[in-house]
Amino acid sequence: MLRLDPFRLETPSSVDGAVALLAEHGADAKILAGGTDVVPNMKHGLHEPKVVVSIGRIAELKGVRDVGDALEIGALTTLHDVAHDPLVNEHAPGVAKAAALVAGPQLRRMGTLGGNICLDTRCLYYNQTYFWRESLGFCLKKDGSVCHVVAGGKKCVAAASNDTATMLLCLDATVDVRSATSTRTIALTEFFVADGIHNTVLAASDLLVRVR
Repeated sequence: MLRLDPFRLETPSSVDGAVALLAEHGADAKILAGGTDVVPNMKHGLHEPKVVVSIGRIAELKGVRDVGDALEIGALTTLHDVAHDPLVNEHAPGVAKAAALVAGPQLRRMGTLGGNICLDTRCLYYNQTYFWRESLGFCLKKDGSVCHVVAGGKKCVAAASNDTATMLLCLDATVDVRSATSTRTIALTEFFVADGIHNTVLAASDLLVRVR
């Protein structure tokens, strides 16, 4: 059985409270939404936060709204709810279909749209236990300086597997991002970057709050 290393759990009930905690703890903090990606990665030692900021109590991050010229989907809306929401099925059926195809029903009821967009990248040599990775001398993405995929490679090529992102990109989606000092809207085409280690523009103090 893989166990979690000790951490302090914070459960803010507002976006302001969450971003204040992220500003305070910076890279030592990790956001927990549904946990279907973050928790297994923590068990593998891929993330080693001292503070876990669970955002599950923040009601304003949930739900789908028709704002006239667009749909707004809260980042904490589960993939199950996205797949079955009448507004999404009427106006963006491709997004509903993409959400419905993620993993199995149990994970879709836990996993969130925001979490899927912010999903960590994947690689055969990265998504393994600490002991497995240690036996190879680790890798460029975590704890090491060697890429086992590209001999001599100096750039991580771990791949994105964000199931909903492709359809959202086709629909010119934007995301709203909050920090303790700013609120900004980012086109999804500018949100992702070609870096397997840090594949989005999010800083440690940022929280994705909604998709439009």
